[in-house]
Amino acid sequence: MFERFTQGARVTVKGAVAQAERVGAGSVSEEHLLLALLEQEGGRASFALAALGLSGRRSFLGATFAEARRRGGLTKADTEALAEIGIDVDAVVGRVEGAHGEGALAAGRSGRRWWSGHRPFTPGAKGVLEKSLRVALGRGDRFIGEEHLLLALTATPGTVADVLAEHGATYATVHRALYGPEVEGRGQGHAKAG
Repeated sequence: MFERFTQGARVTVKGAVAQAERVGAGSVSEEHLLLALLEQEGGRASFALAALGLSGRRSFLGATFAEARRRGGLTKADTEALAEIGIDVDAVVGRVEGAHGEGALAAGRSGRRWWSGHRPFTPGAKGVLEKSLRVALGRGDRFIGEEHLLLALTATPGTVADVLAEHGATYATVHRALYGPEVEGRGQGHAKAG
């Protein structure tokens, strides 16, 4: 599949590995893919991110992901939904961290390095890469570009898609920013399948 990646998509994937190394993560996640996309300039994905007002918000998004990790992957929307039924997530996190230490709910974020120096991709990140292929095929493209990676991030359930949606970057809005309203339906059904 990697042979289908454009130069921009390859730079994004390599950038995601660098992001994981920078923060001492044991594996490369969807979050790292998004943060690497936010560092790209001049590509279709960077255009869409700028059009949606996200290009200058890398630090803010990074902090949002850090807070979601601290809460065990719960986004702001998750926290608000739980608050509506009487569950105070901050109180729960505080009690867990009081008993087990700060960041106890941030699963899979150990600073441990693998003996080979290689950082594997999480199942979620692998899923985004696979979904980017389905997005590209659904559009009739013979390549996988950073725009397909961005669409796959919005279409893959999880913290990254939730945080993007909180900032107005859903599959539909990103698709519209990339391709315009007249072709919005093209390929959309294929991208969400599987």
